[in-house]
Amino acid sequence: MFAIFKQIFARNNKDIRNRIIFTLGALALFSIGTNITVPDAPPITKELGFLQILNLMTGGGLKNFSIFAMGVTPYITATIIMQFLQFDIIPYFKELKEEGYTGRQKINRITRYLGIIIAFIQSYIFSIGFLNSTSTIYILKTSLILTAGTAFLLWLGDKITEHGIGNGNSLIIMAGIIQTIPSTFYQVFNSLIIDGNNTVLGIILFALFVLIYIIIILGIVFMQEAEERIPIQYSNRTNSAYSKKTLFLPIKLNPSGVMPVILASTILTIPTTIAEFIGNKGFKNFVDSYINYSTLTGAILYVILIFVFGYFWIFLQMNPKEMSKNLNESGAYLPSVRPGKDTESLIKKVLSRLSISGLAFLTIIALIPIIFSKFSSLGSAITISGTGLLIVVGVALETFKQLESALVARNYKRRIKK
Repeated sequence: MFAIFKQIFARNNKDIRNRIIFTLGALALFSIGTNITVPDAPPITKELGFLQILNLMTGGGLKNFSIFAMGVTPYITATIIMQFLQFDIIPYFKELKEEGYTGRQKINRITRYLGIIIAFIQSYIFSIGFLNSTSTIYILKTSLILTAGTAFLLWLGDKITEHGIGNGNSLIIMAGIIQTIPSTFYQVFNSLIIDGNNTVLGIILFALFVLIYIIIILGIVFMQEAEERIPIQYSNRTNSAYSKKTLFLPIKLNPSGVMPVILASTILTIPTTIAEFIGNKGFKNFVDSYINYSTLTGAILYVILIFVFGYFWIFLQMNPKEMSKNLNESGAYLPSVRPGKDTESLIKKVLSRLSISGLAFLTIIALIPIIFSKFSSLGSAITISGTGLLIVVGVALETFKQLESALVARNYKRRIKK
């Protein structure tokens, strides 16, 4: 790691430093925007319930009712919808997926338009639910401002991806969560030690809280780095010393990263959003009692969604048929396995086994804060921050790997020129 940082500050890596500076500047702009309140809109004083996860991802923007109150979560919702539409639900989208680069560009464009539409719908619902205003013009104006904030963040995320380091939208979510971590620790410290009845017990619980954070970080790092290596050989290589070197097809323990957690958390905000819109107290109590993942049924639903989204996401990102085809076209094959269907079947089995193991491990880490909250009075401060930490560490690792790959590629090109 220290070698990577040393390379960043090397004289001939100025463009990498500029990319990092651009990324940090863009995230700072997002942080500033989370504190700019919509004109004439008071901060939200009532409890957010499960919408606290949305508030976390927007750096407290929803609680402040800032111009970035919606964040990029409408785009995530749109991405989920588009991914499912490509499963033969609508033939047009499946055809676009099979068109290659051109099709993906069209899908990305449609996803952004859909994200903007969802952002406007959510903004309109939140404006009605939180502002308590009877003026239709004011609600529409506020909805347009919030939608424009989401549109700007999507543009900013694209610019980070293009001119910075890492995935822009993921980094914006990560920056929002990091922005709330200090206040979360202060809230926990205040609740357990300052306001607690038993100071000694409070200190023990706070130390346990910090330990849980460390366990989650180590667990995520382990998941992201662990992989299974399938040996491969190339038919077009001679029996030289180089060709006898064992080559592998690496498949990660958790190929989907933290995306299942993001998707599951986003989906679980939908019932709360509907409850705020219809204003039905009975339905709202039902959501708080059975869908909020601090409850038993909510936690079970949360686990199910993580597994469902994780499983489908893995096979969307790593299609066994395409992997088998790519191996065959490059002259590679798996020892003792025939190319084609047999290779595809083996890769599918490995992916299924690893996805179940990886998602089970991911679920355990996601549930640790929820279990801990049952033995303290912290409630959502624990459960939500645990989910946030999963996202932060996962995105940070992915970004660091992209930075490392960029530096390796630059050094390789420099040696070739010499």
